[in-house]
Amino acid sequence: MSTHDSNVNGFGSVSRRDFLQGTAVVAGALLVTGVEAHALIQESAQAGVPNVHEDIVEVGIAELQRRMTRGELTARQLVQKYIDRITKLDQSGPTVNSVLEINPDALAIADALDAERRAKGPRGPLHGIPILLKDNIDTADAMLTTAGSLGLVGTQPAQDATVARRLRDAGAILLGKANLSEWANFRGNQSSSGWSGRGGQCNNPYVLDRNPCGSSSGSAAAVSASFAAASLGTETDGSIVCPSSACGVVGIKPTVGLTSRAGVIPIAASQDTVGPHGRTVADAAAVLGALVGVDPRDADTAGSAGKFYTDYTQFLDPNGLKGARIGVGRASYFGYSPETDRAINAAIGILQYAGATIIDPVVIPSLDAYNQSGAEFTVLLYEFKAQLNEYLATRVANPRFPDAPKPRTLAQLIAFNEAVRDVELRYFGQEVFLAAEETTGLQAEEYLAAKAEARRLGREEGIDAVMDEHKLDAIVAPTGSPAWTTDLVNGDLFLGASSGLAAVAGYPLISVPAGWAFGLPIGMTFMGRAYSEPTLIKLAYAFEQVSKFRRAPRFIPTIGKRGFGYRGKKRATTITHVHR
Repeated sequence: MSTHDSNVNGFGSVSRRDFLQGTAVVAGALLVTGVEAHALIQESAQAGVPNVHEDIVEVGIAELQRRMTRGELTARQLVQKYIDRITKLDQSGPTVNSVLEINPDALAIADALDAERRAKGPRGPLHGIPILLKDNIDTADAMLTTAGSLGLVGTQPAQDATVARRLRDAGAILLGKANLSEWANFRGNQSSSGWSGRGGQCNNPYVLDRNPCGSSSGSAAAVSASFAAASLGTETDGSIVCPSSACGVVGIKPTVGLTSRAGVIPIAASQDTVGPHGRTVADAAAVLGALVGVDPRDADTAGSAGKFYTDYTQFLDPNGLKGARIGVGRASYFGYSPETDRAINAAIGILQYAGATIIDPVVIPSLDAYNQSGAEFTVLLYEFKAQLNEYLATRVANPRFPDAPKPRTLAQLIAFNEAVRDVELRYFGQEVFLAAEETTGLQAEEYLAAKAEARRLGREEGIDAVMDEHKLDAIVAPTGSPAWTTDLVNGDLFLGASSGLAAVAGYPLISVPAGWAFGLPIGMTFMGRAYSEPTLIKLAYAFEQVSKFRRAPRFIPTIGKRGFGYRGKKRATTITHVHR
């Protein structure tokens, strides 16, 4: 039987009409606040949008913790303020559309944590702090985990993802699920980053018709708009750092294996990692410390033993750039956007002003070979099919939607999408799914050769080689271009990025706001060796303190036809599938 048949393994048990009617019910249940929205405080003269709880806008985790310690704020009040902002600014008003649903138990969890604080004191720096999770991170609670796809509504996780459980244990409040590029942007060509069948298109809070980049689009956009104190995203190649740049926040993409992927809907274990978004380096570092540690559910975390820290805020050094040796990666990383080049060149001057020794340029030996190689995409296709099928087998029936299909394999997901193609395949297809389904297992010679090639190009012949040659503490490069106009018809206008070598190497990245063009933020990436997060945090924090490029978004509807546009045709990238 063809895997494209809509009746594969029982899909025919729910009629198309009944399923689509059920989808409407699901959509109505995805945002659950349980409270009335806060009245408008005042109208913004600049942006023309309501100001809602401005007292928490741009307020960091440490300050929120101080307010709760002083009795000026409770966790319940903080949760309520974020819910009000989401209701008025995300789900209506400017309609950023970054949040898929609010945890209906969030206020009750906050009450319990407030009581615990009064009785015993706080558990740590995240006690009572609301955090959003990308919708590919399992939570065994009243929320859904769907990777943005309606195909996963009928099943639910049997247990929390390890990173979700660790946040709960740290006293954080899982506020809700963030919108994302469906299937972490690994479903089809010509996709629009930030679009999902479950949530629709996520928008950029700076200029609403601009794209937030993907696939952790909602995670970055929501934090930028102060809809939560911080969030979790995931990255395979660019999915934390690209939306961080486009949405003007800090994103830490950890070393593969530093944070557990257990209970995270996979693309590829060779490259997948979970990391935080924050409005500051300090906030992102505070969240990272709660995520790390060896996890028996994820064998790759064994390599982090003795190399992780439960407190990364100890590396926040405002003088951290003094004496640092930083290389500038120019080949392939500059030249695709004049606005980006101007911003990052100025940011490099700030690094030097703050005491860093700049080696400009440095040549990464393997970069040309990487750009011409298809090894990365081959690895992702093979691992996606094998690891997604393994993940789907762990999910259990969702009693809230007993009649919804329950796909257990990639083949069944393909069939599901075909059965509801006017919903799921409305704007772009599932060519990547189809290519992955044709792979033949993780013992295939093609896969093993591609995996070895990708690692060699990223590590020994790539980042390690250039850092050894110049004795570097880090390499810097533009994270990406200013945000392009969202285009559901033609897909992303993706011009360039610097995440690829670190992706195939499994090495860490931090993107920090580093400039502006036409009111749109531009990020700079710090990259280093495996488990060099302490060094990267020190450098990124010192740059942030002297540059202070971060500013709150104003939810502007559009720049205007003449305000910002890329001249010429859409450029092709040598690695087709990025920002995953």
